[in-house]
Amino acid sequence: MWGVSYWVFPIISSLCWLGMLLGLLIHWNVIGKPHYPSMDANQSIAYISDVGAEGLKPLFIAGSCVTTVFLDLSFLSERWLRHNGRLARNTTTIEKVLSGLSMLFALIGTAGLILLSIFDTLRHPTLHDIFLLLFIAGYVVSAIFICWEYQRLGIHFRQHRILRASFWLKLVFILVEVVLAIAFAATNFKKSYNAAAVLEWAIAFIFTFYVFSFFIDLLPAVKTRNSSKRFGSSGEETQMQMEEHDGAASDRTLGANSEPRTGNGAKEGRQAALSSNF
Repeated sequence: MWGVSYWVFPIISSLCWLGMLLGLLIHWNVIGKPHYPSMDANQSIAYISDVGAEGLKPLFIAGSCVTTVFLDLSFLSERWLRHNGRLARNTTTIEKVLSGLSMLFALIGTAGLILLSIFDTLRHPTLHDIFLLLFIAGYVVSAIFICWEYQRLGIHFRQHRILRASFWLKLVFILVEVVLAIAFAATNFKKSYNAAAVLEWAIAFIFTFYVFSFFIDLLPAVKTRNSSKRFGSSGEETQMQMEEHDGAASDRTLGANSEPRTGNGAKEGRQAALSSNF
């Protein structure tokens, strides 16, 4: 059983972000795809900020705030859980520095997103563009530092598939978002606003998957509530921890690290092994 734990933070954040985007997009389509005052004369596809600057501005602000607050809670939880041995501990100072830098740039991205939703493109176009740049750059740079941290963690904890999976997911996010951001800037510069609008919506929807990826990072903490199953002060771990974190526990290993069973011991052992997977 997973139970309610730190993994709920990225779930709430990603669902809130996705719900806000769908709300804005569906609203614009349902009311007949109007041409907003903030749109260019030759533009027929609205930017997210065009829709968010009108009647649904409260939704835009609220969605941005809730998304970033719970995403930042995910960052803080990950740092705290590693510090306390609930997740694989940072084994070097540079890993801790990388973690700190990732949180710093995530806060910059947070400020950018909240401020761009408040200073809308209709009334404050210059400020809006500045905060949009802070939002995108902040979270992309933050993801780079996280990938760097996970790459170094993976050197020490090679047996942890969860670290590799999260590393590759975030690396793909970085590469895709950077390419799309460059294309977005280029189409804006060339005044191809419809293409730029499509790219902006794509960038925003892909960001949902990045937020959700922290669910993978925080889920293993469910199995380390018990202090006996936590990582040692120097990053050591038992064979049981390795297996529980990567879903490869065997009946024999569980039997050696758990209390004696009565009755259907073998069956209970198999059920315990299955329940340790994630």
